[in-house]
Amino acid sequence: MDQKIPGHPPSANTQSANDTVERDRHPGTGGETHQLRHDDGESLTTAQGIPVADNQNTLKAGDRGPSLLEDFHFREKIFHFDHERIPERVVHARGYGAHGFFETTEAIPELTAAHLFGEKGRRVPTFVRFSTVAGNKGSADLARDVRGFAVKFYTQEGNWDLVGNNIPVFFIQDAMKFPDLIHAAKPEPDRGFPQAQTAHDNFWDFISLMPEAMHMIMWTMSDRAIPRSFRFMEGFGVHTFRFVNANGESHFVKFHWKPKGGLQSVLWDEAVKINGADPDFHRRDLWDAIGKGDFPEWELGVQVFDDAFADSFDFDVLDATKLIPEEDVPVRIVGRLVLDRVVDNFFAETEQVAFCTQNIVPGIDFSNDPLLQGRNFSYLDTQTKRLGGPNFTHIPINAPRCPMHHFQQDGHMAMHNPKGRANYEPNGWAKGGPRADPERGFRSFPEEVAGPKRKIRAESFGDHYSQAAQFYRSQTAIEQGHIANALIFELSKVETVAIRERLVAHLPNIDEGLAQTVSDGLGLKKVPKAHEPARKPVTDLAPSDALSILKNGPGDFAGRKMGILVTDGIDGKLLGAMKDAVVDAGGTVEIVAPRVGGIVTADGDHVEADQKIDGAPSVLYDAVVILASADGAAELAGMHAARSFVADAHAHLKFIGVSDGAKVLLKRANVEADAGVVELNANKDAGTFVEHCGALRFWKRLQS
Repeated sequence: MDQKIPGHPPSANTQSANDTVERDRHPGTGGETHQLRHDDGESLTTAQGIPVADNQNTLKAGDRGPSLLEDFHFREKIFHFDHERIPERVVHARGYGAHGFFETTEAIPELTAAHLFGEKGRRVPTFVRFSTVAGNKGSADLARDVRGFAVKFYTQEGNWDLVGNNIPVFFIQDAMKFPDLIHAAKPEPDRGFPQAQTAHDNFWDFISLMPEAMHMIMWTMSDRAIPRSFRFMEGFGVHTFRFVNANGESHFVKFHWKPKGGLQSVLWDEAVKINGADPDFHRRDLWDAIGKGDFPEWELGVQVFDDAFADSFDFDVLDATKLIPEEDVPVRIVGRLVLDRVVDNFFAETEQVAFCTQNIVPGIDFSNDPLLQGRNFSYLDTQTKRLGGPNFTHIPINAPRCPMHHFQQDGHMAMHNPKGRANYEPNGWAKGGPRADPERGFRSFPEEVAGPKRKIRAESFGDHYSQAAQFYRSQTAIEQGHIANALIFELSKVETVAIRERLVAHLPNIDEGLAQTVSDGLGLKKVPKAHEPARKPVTDLAPSDALSILKNGPGDFAGRKMGILVTDGIDGKLLGAMKDAVVDAGGTVEIVAPRVGGIVTADGDHVEADQKIDGAPSVLYDAVVILASADGAAELAGMHAARSFVADAHAHLKFIGVSDGAKVLLKRANVEADAGVVELNANKDAGTFVEHCGALRFWKRLQS
């Protein structure tokens, strides 16, 4: 069965004789939208039975204007979606949070009147919650998924929530499609699986019919979707916002979080094995880092631009499926975020924290991005339902740290109410309570809005392939291979061949080589005919190094973990030298042994083990060392877990340090020595080995 693609003709040999396609003009893509009508001829309606004319776009004031509150279909659709889970979040259910602070490192009063940016060195408390999107609370950390990166700033002018992701773009352009996206990504409703995975028919059926998602697909099929740690991933505000200064002057702004520890991901085979060995891998990593005083830190950067740039840019800055390359608008670092305290109670803080994109402070304002406009409605409604009523701001983790004065009262779980007689405004009482403050109060930027009320997608949103191609070209050959492999893996789990073909038919518009590789990997007889783009792609976009993980690695071992596998009878001084070298580089060490009770060195010293070998596979470490005596190596060689420890480390391109006695284990594991396998014959070799480990992986092993 085939379905009409927005702006595209049907794919060859996939149109079902039992389906008819109703073709309607779709201004947003410059082409036509699909409306698949089955034999039953049913029309889509609201829950009240009102027929729906357009299920793709929210009602807007003009082509690029703000979304309108009177769009009852959108409000009903989002309202019902927000209330699908009790009490778990519908999306971002699996999360982990920590407290910290934000410090302004460059004051920018010329750009924004926001108090926290008004003075260098000014600090405000923060709470940050990281999360996966698709899985439930009990899913594993290393799913291939977008990661939420939500920051709550407790400023003296109220709470500002920067609710973003670790990817700067999104799947859809209009919030009307968000319930459809998440329904498609979640476990299929007739069977309840797969959990926390998009490798199934529903997701790829939806994506294959949404060309606007192809840029995001390149990101989610890349290593960005399997980060090594929350600490080693970027964060983005995704949308275009506004800065407004004290004079009422406005600039557009995009927000970036850049990790001080550099970018790092895992390999897909590692992700699968980590989920089995430690499904709480990301949670544990953040907890351990903060507990050891290795406080995670990010720089806050802003891309600031004016209307002239927005008008001349190749793409619409209100389109959440697009980014602005850092080469076009450099990222200006204005602050730093440090996480220095874990929560006291997971439920009270991490689970009950409520983020709302609508929470902004004077000096920051929204744009007319239709996805952002919809989120501003959806989040408040979601939190009201999820946390039991309108008083979720009374919960300590959500309460502002500045004074609050208002006339809101009563409701479920009200912790405080206005005192005195006056509970309305205006009133004539001498002590009549707070009043609006024209000088300090929030004011929206007075943007002029004109145009007919229409459910419409601006023509400027119609290019769906150019930036997807730019992202792909910006990756190293290794990363491009990972994208192709991810697509092949995901689509191999799709049972319906027509869906595979329909999705692959998008890829020639991104890269012919990628399309051929994926087609070959799926065993298709030929690359399906490319879908006709709704808008001609821009083919000369320059690659951007900022979009690659491998081009933005750390260069050292700081913040990483070394697993040292040891046996009885080893050189204790060599072990000490290795531990010292790792710590001096800013890393941490875990001792792995055949027995959790530890080992005894050749000098008779007892060394306590942190992990037993069959509970600590090498996927949990960034690099590994094997220190073994002859007898100890023989014992390890007879253990499947030990052989797998070495074999997996080698297969995952990790640096491996080995003492002379450990070589027999490498032989039994069928591991051949290369430049990434470093012999440790003397104490001085430890420092050299740790320096090598700064590259994180020995990529040349792929060529051998």
